Amino acid sequence: MPVNVDLHICQGYALCVLEAPDVFALDEDTDKVHVLNPAPPPGRIDQTRQAAHACPVGAITIDGEP
Repeated sequence: MPVNVDLHICQGYALCVLEAPDVFALDEDTDKVHVLNPAPPPGRIDQTRQAAHACPVGAITIDGEP
């Protein structure tokens, strides 16, 4: 379940960081979100999906999911 952030779309709202702080972080130099853990453990999959859905610009994708 690779997780990706499209840095061309990301606006740095960081709502994903609030939802899944062990998966995403805000790079303060670029004001963009980056993935800390591109393959979250099974216990964090739902949290990661919620974080992806929380992104107002749809910058987060999870491979294998619509």
